[in-house]
Order: sequence, then structure tokens, then C-alpha cells
Amino acid sequence: MKKNFFTIFLITSLIISMRAQTISNNPFFEEWNTPFQTPPFSKIKNEHFLPALEEGIKQQRAELELIINNSETPTFQNTIAALEKSGKLLTKVTRVFFNLTSANTNEELQKTAEKITPELTKLNNDIYLNEKLYKRIKTVYDEKEKLNLSKEELRLLDTYYSDFTRAGIGLSEDKKSRLREINQQLSSLQLKFGDNLRKETNALGLDIDKEEDLIGLPDAVIKAASELAEANGLKGKWAFNLQRPSWTPFLQYSQRRDLREKLYKAYINRGNNNNEFDNKEIIKQIIQLRIEKAKLLGYETYAHFKLEKNMSKTPENVLKFLNELWLPSTNQAKQESAEMQKLIDAEGGNFKLAAWDWWYYAEKAKKAKYALDQEMLRPYFKMENVRKGAFDVASKLYGIKFIKRNDIEVYDNDVEVYEVQESDGSLVGILYTDYYPRDGKRAGAWMSYYRGQSNIDGEMIYPLVVNVGNFTKPTSDKPALLSFDDVNTLFHEFGHALNGLFNRSVYPGSKRSPVDFVELPSQIMENWAAHPEVLKMYARHYQTNEPIPDELIQKIQNSQYFNKGFEQTEYLAASFLDMDWHTMKEPTEIDVNKFEESSLNKIGLIPEIASRYQSTNFNHIFGGDGYSAGYYGYSWAAVLDADAFEAFLETDLFNKNVAKSFRENILEKSGSDDPMELYKMFRGREPKVDALLKRLGFKK
Repeated sequence: MKKNFFTIFLITSLIISMRAQTISNNPFFEEWNTPFQTPPFSKIKNEHFLPALEEGIKQQRAELELIINNSETPTFQNTIAALEKSGKLLTKVTRVFFNLTSANTNEELQKTAEKITPELTKLNNDIYLNEKLYKRIKTVYDEKEKLNLSKEELRLLDTYYSDFTRAGIGLSEDKKSRLREINQQLSSLQLKFGDNLRKETNALGLDIDKEEDLIGLPDAVIKAASELAEANGLKGKWAFNLQRPSWTPFLQYSQRRDLREKLYKAYINRGNNNNEFDNKEIIKQIIQLRIEKAKLLGYETYAHFKLEKNMSKTPENVLKFLNELWLPSTNQAKQESAEMQKLIDAEGGNFKLAAWDWWYYAEKAKKAKYALDQEMLRPYFKMENVRKGAFDVASKLYGIKFIKRNDIEVYDNDVEVYEVQESDGSLVGILYTDYYPRDGKRAGAWMSYYRGQSNIDGEMIYPLVVNVGNFTKPTSDKPALLSFDDVNTLFHEFGHALNGLFNRSVYPGSKRSPVDFVELPSQIMENWAAHPEVLKMYARHYQTNEPIPDELIQKIQNSQYFNKGFEQTEYLAASFLDMDWHTMKEPTEIDVNKFEESSLNKIGLIPEIASRYQSTNFNHIFGGDGYSAGYYGYSWAAVLDADAFEAFLETDLFNKNVAKSFRENILEKSGSDDPMELYKMFRGREPKVDALLKRLGFKK
């Protein structure tokens, strides 16, 4: 007996000792004595995340128990503000963890994500389905008119109350139990969808071993393909993966139609290859669970549930909006298709234009019509110059400065860091830029935070913002030269970054910007990217440093409406597909490919154009829940951004007063009030669609 007790004592002591040692060696349990308390990436190891996440969950649960069991009468401070102050460690860890699993992941991090995601979902369920906590919030909510709360405090209180009711707090216990199960399953399925897609996207879609098969490709594309092949153990060959910087130039310039078809089909079939990374079964499960969740919560469809908090409010409003744009977009696309078919016929091509031909003949048509192609522009769009151009636009508009910091640690050598200051030298925040593809990065471009802004109890916390992209990488003999699409993407994500840097609030939870408004700050920046005055500021030849000539700028202006039918049609098709998935009313046995085919046939999508995303690689709506029933938001926000940019054009491009109003009413306040009210405070009226139609070259 004594021996057993002694053994147990030793084991217990060893466990306690090991845990203490884990904590003491784990940088997440320390104050970060780094510039601006930025993450010390060199100290953070894969093995640090799981114990830090588990401890963060444990600490937040303990903090929640103190709030729930507080014997004092519920007040804003001891309930709502206390909730905002809880979970500091968990937020600190998850910010780093989930940014890395998106931008620089590995198998160990993915395994940690698989293990911790259900625990995080369980914590979320335990918060928002907790009856005692809800009663405290409701007590404060019911008394809100008597509490003399600030506008932000009222917004925060309303947000918490709404979050609890929309999370199912009013359900019976058996329905709450089922809802917990649904949320757990959805979180794991969405994670798996994104991981599968990342692996499929980083795979090689085409490798070439004969030099003659490279016919038509620019030297820079060939060089990049050679380096990609060598990196994949195919020295002496040329490889193309399914990241846009790799496959798009091939489709634009390769004269080998059969190889264009092969690479194109590899791209659109990501997640649809009946292999270990196939996403069809995952989609079926996600949709069935979302339908069941909507029904449990009392909504007609999942789209009704999601759109309730958006500017659009209902699926009917979204579909009406999409249909208004669909006809002019497809009419324009059909004209573009006919023009390219004429080129094929003139060349003696005995075939009908197909989806894998579009990029190739669009380039030819652009060159024939406007004496312009992408390769003429690339030399003027060195990444560093484009980034500086975006910085300079922000400086001219808002008076801010960007100071390169080499003393702030990064997680990859491609990442660079800037301190952002007001004109008087005071801090705005920190901006990380991470622009090149890597195996551990998911596809696309985005903005995120390593730390959000807050000012609770007068303790100002400045934001740490990151812009991530997948642009063409430098080669051994050339810097990163961007396509014009890449230029627009860089400016777009930088707009999101400005929104994140300028956002000012006391409580982070008071800012909740819907997806059909959150794209306004990003999309408006694209207007400056292509403006002649701005092009003169940043577009310089990478070898001579000569500014882009007026002749090229004029060609860009002349071609501003080119291919707009295609761009709008592929985007709107994906938006309709998203809405069709999320307006399903009853769970039924689904064939994913047939459902998608039916959705696109219903709207009359022409065969020469595919939806911008296919269901099995539609990460916006299946790799998470942020844009489900919300992909239309880019077009909705396009009406806002085109109308908002007109306010500058009506005065001057860098009008300080207009910029000040846009910063104060949109960038600083987005999410803090009704979006339409914020827009009217900036513009003085509701937006008009005229500016968007004018920009697209469409008729009403």
C-alpha cells in the first residue's frame, strides 16, 4: 500500500514538474518583451501551441465561471465588459496559431488544429448555450435604456444579446445538445475541407519534359517553371502547380491547346478527384448539417439565418440584386466570346472556343484591339514598387507613414514588417506583408490580425495586421513582377489592412462588419491602383527605373472595359451557386457535381466560362463559415466602392476632407453601427448603382 502510494506520489510530482517545465519554456506564457509586443516567432515551436491552447481554454473557462457565479446584480461592467476582458491568453495563442495554419502550416500544426478545433468549438458552445450567463446578459439588456451607456457600449450589449439568441439559447435541452453536436461536426469538416484544398492546390498540375512543349510561354514563365520543377525533384523539367501565379500565365500564353486543357481541368477539379483529398462527401455533410442547424434555430434556410445580420437582410434581396447584374454581364460575356471565336476562325482553328481557351484568346484579343498584353506591363510592376505605391496613396490620403522595421521577428524570410505612424509620429499599428506562395500556405489573398485593437480601461492596444498573398515569386535573375490582376489584389488587401489599422474602439466585440460591407474599404483602393496619376507614382521599370510611359497608361485606360463580361459572369455564377447551396430547405441525398451543374444551367452560364470556384474548391463557403451565403458581398460592396470613389473624382483624387470623412465614418467605425447609416454619414445619401455600371462599361 505504501509502495503504491509512493509510486502515485512520484508520478503525480513528475506530471506537475513536467507541466511547470512546459509552461516555463513556453513563450505564450510570458510577456513578450519585443518591439510593440509582436510575436517572438524564433522562440515559438510547434510543440508550444497545444499546451498553450489548452491552458488558454482552461483559463477562459475559469474566468467565465467567475462572471456566471458573481453574486452581485448583473451590470454592464461585471458582465459585458468582464466577458470582453476574458480569454486574453487564448486570444493571444489562437491569433498566432490560426494565422500560421493559413500561411505557413505543416503536418504537426495541422494535427494540432484537428485536435484543438473540437475543443474550441465546445468552449464556444458552452459559452453561448449557457443559461445562467444568458440570464445575466438579458438582465442588463432589459435595463439598457436606464443605464446611460455610450453608443459603443449599447452596440456591444446588443451584439452579445443577439449572439446568444442566434446561437440557440432559447432551445430545449435536447435541441441544444443536438446543436452542440452539429457545431462540433461543422468545425471539423470545414477544417478538413480547407486542408484538402491546400494540398490539392499545391500539387503539380502539369510537368513538361520537352522544351518544344513550352512554345508561346514568356521567358520569365519558363524560368519560374524550371525552378518549381527543381524544387519538386524534377530537375531538367518544367512544372506548373495549381496556384494562380503558376497556372494563369500558362493558360494565357501556351500555344499547346491540349496542355492548356490538362492544366485547366486540374485546376477546376481540385477537391473533385475521388482521392484522399476529395471534398464532395465533406460538402454533403456540411450542407446537411447547416440545413438542420437553420431548422433548429427557426429559420427557413441557412441563408436566411446568415443574411439576417447583413445589409441585404434576405435571400430574396440577394437574388434580386444578382439577377439585376446577371443579364448585362452575360450579354457582355457573349460578345467577348464571339470576338474570340472570330480570332480562332481567322487562324484556321477548327474548334469552338472552350473554357481553357479563354485566357489565351483574351490575351490575343487584347493585343489585337489595344496593342497591350500582360507581359508589356509586368516590368513596371515590381512588387516592392507596387507596395510602395499603395503606401504612398495612403500617405497622401491620410497623412500616415510606413517605416520598415528589421528588428521585428517574422515567421518566414518572405515576410516584411512596417511600423505605421500618424504624421506626428504617433503609432497607428504594425503591418506584416507576406506575398509569395509556399507549400504551407493556402491559396488566395487575405488580411488578418496577429493582435486586434482595443482600449479597455484606457489600456490602448495597437493592432498587428498582416496582408497575405500568392503573387509571382522572384526568380534567380528577376524580382517579383506582378500581373495587373496581382496589382489590384495587393491594393485590395491593403485596403482591408487600412481598415484594420484605423479601426478604433474600446471593446473589440463592438465591431462586427457584415460581409457585404467589409469589402468596401478594400475594393475602393483598387480604384487608385489603376488611376493614371497613381500609376505615374509607382509603376517604374524594374531595370531602368523609368516611369510607365503615357502610351502604356493610355492603353490601360483604353482597355479598362476589356473582359469585364467574363470577370463579372464567373464571379456572379459562384455567387448564385453559393446561394443555391444555402437556400436548400430540406436535407436530401445530394450529388455534388449534379447539383452544381443544375445550379449553373439554371442561370444560363455559357459553357465557355466556368464559375469562379467549383463547389469542391469553394473555400470561401466550405472552408469556413464567414462567406457562406455571403459570396455575393463582393458585388454588393462594388456598388458602394464605385459610388464612394466618385466622391473623390467629384473633387480631386486625394481630397483631404473626403479622405478624412471616409476614414472617420467608414474605416474607423465599420462594424460599430448600421452599415447604411455609416455610408450615409460619409456620402450624405444612399449609394447609387450608376457608378458601378459606368466603371464596368455596362448599360442600365
